[in-house]
Amino acid sequence: MSEWFSRQALGSLPADAARRWSAREALSFQGRRWTFAELSERVDRVARGLMGLGIAPGEHVALWMVNLPEFIDAAFAVMKIGAVLVPINTRFRTEDLAYVLAQSDASTLLIAERSGPVNYLGMVRQLAPSLETARAGEVREARFPRWKRVVVAAAEPRPEMLDWRALVRAGEQVDDVDLRNRAAAVDPEAAAFIMYTSGTTGFPKGAMHCHRIVRNLVDRAFRLAITPADTIMMYLPLFHLFGFSEGMLMSMVTGARQILTETFDPPAVLALMAEERPTILHGFDTHFKDLMEALDRSPRELWRVRTGICATGMSSSVPVARRARHVFGRLVSGYGMSEFGAGAALGALDSTEEQCVEASGYPAPGYELKVVDPATGREQPGGTPGEIRVRSYMTMQGYYKRPEETAKTIDPEGWVHTGDMGLIRADGHLRFLGRYKDMLKIGGENVDPMEVEAFLMGHPAINLAAVVAFPDARLSEVGVAFVRLEPGEALGEAEVIDYCRDKIASFKIPRHVIFVAEFPMTGSGKIQKAKLREEALAQLTPG
Repeated sequence: MSEWFSRQALGSLPADAARRWSAREALSFQGRRWTFAELSERVDRVARGLMGLGIAPGEHVALWMVNLPEFIDAAFAVMKIGAVLVPINTRFRTEDLAYVLAQSDASTLLIAERSGPVNYLGMVRQLAPSLETARAGEVREARFPRWKRVVVAAAEPRPEMLDWRALVRAGEQVDDVDLRNRAAAVDPEAAAFIMYTSGTTGFPKGAMHCHRIVRNLVDRAFRLAITPADTIMMYLPLFHLFGFSEGMLMSMVTGARQILTETFDPPAVLALMAEERPTILHGFDTHFKDLMEALDRSPRELWRVRTGICATGMSSSVPVARRARHVFGRLVSGYGMSEFGAGAALGALDSTEEQCVEASGYPAPGYELKVVDPATGREQPGGTPGEIRVRSYMTMQGYYKRPEETAKTIDPEGWVHTGDMGLIRADGHLRFLGRYKDMLKIGGENVDPMEVEAFLMGHPAINLAAVVAFPDARLSEVGVAFVRLEPGEALGEAEVIDYCRDKIASFKIPRHVIFVAEFPMTGSGKIQKAKLREEALAQLTPG
């Protein structure tokens, strides 16, 4: 081995896991179970199918699917053949999806037909009417010049669509040797996946990552002592980096069993924990708050876990984190971003309770963290707040097709400017204090107010809109929209909210609407959002 850490492609992880833990259970989902060997075979079937469809190395493949075994199959299969995976938030709706598909240059969209009342195929049909007349699964839309096909995981065969069964059949003509050669040709330094995250430009940005996350996983597994004896409870969405890394990827790296749920349903999760006895439990503070409230409503004997990451937000999260640690087990805290991975800072198994609930972890191996005065860039002394900046091997390759935004975020010395406020404590732990940016954090989801504002101003009756954060007991924050109408127009709060439904993700929809005649402005012509937040607090009662 010439390198101190052997580079490895993400798509090779299932086959490696099958060689190491062939007959061990890898995945449990809704009463069905698969071994590592069986899961590897599923991945290879989909990988051959993608090759059979003609998907080339470097081609972008979007995956819009709730937590399903097919998500895991597809994600690993895309990366195994050297294509680039583009997971899409399943809470997105038509316009959100349209933006990501166009901006990412995705050629292929893999979806599940529906989840509960949400008809994903129906929304795709709205964006691509050509599906009704073209060959099965073929897309021909001037709005999306790169988008060629849709593959649907449906309960019943759909002759007019290219479904999962047809995908697998397409791979029957692909030789195993061809698949092995294709997998062997993947460069671990090439782009593997693009995670879309809202930023300061008003629209989601795609953070590009190569396969270096394998080292990130191995380091964190060692820090938390995750082994094949562990079982990971995974209700976090796999399209987010948190669930993506700590669920399907971590299982393949460590041999730990994964219990997957389609969505987050607190009573169902508690029942499943009693049945499956997981040892690892992750989540944002909002997840743990909902689980504890479900437990309060229906008390039961609770299975305690060995450890897990409780990703807390503001200082208001401390009581939730402290109680969660007592209720569920010795949870640790952490800090991460899509731009540089999960666990840039992380607690240890022997960290004190105070460190685990009031700090955000100790810098992980391969990460440098510093806190600077955002005005001067000078490093702040310990205990003094400033902007958190991070440098590591896990720093993204950049935002896809956003060179200016990339240059604003990563400086010439490789430091990521997070826009987050924090301080370095005397014990070396990071303490996250809040955000310099106007980003909203709603139930663990980042929401850029400029994106919502731009959407609202698409309404013909709305002249100007500004969105600010408002405290909420369950979600930490919700959005409040301040709206100025066009002269002579009339709208009510319910009409504004109804305009958003089924067009943007539910977590982006403002909880409240306040109508104004004028906005408070700065001398340079910018809206003073600090004054809007004050006005929201004066007019509204926190939830």
